[in-house]
Amino acid sequence: MWAKLRAFFKDSEVIFWSRLQLVIGFAAGLLTYVDPSLVSPIMDAKYLPYFLFANGVATEYLRRRRDHL
Repeated sequence: MWAKLRAFFKDSEVIFWSRLQLVIGFAAGLLTYVDPSLVSPIMDAKYLPYFLFANGVATEYLRRRRDHL
């Protein structure tokens, strides 16, 4: 099972992270479209810049980690 999962993501953490972001972004967009008040308790708008910064740092870490292997 784990081997199939790794093969699906081509043994890359960055590909996994980007596909996870895609799924979460699609779900959040869909929830926002249906009812915007569903997403607001999960993340307040004032925390969005910090989330985006942390997300960028995590993506860069995973990409550089892969370069050293």
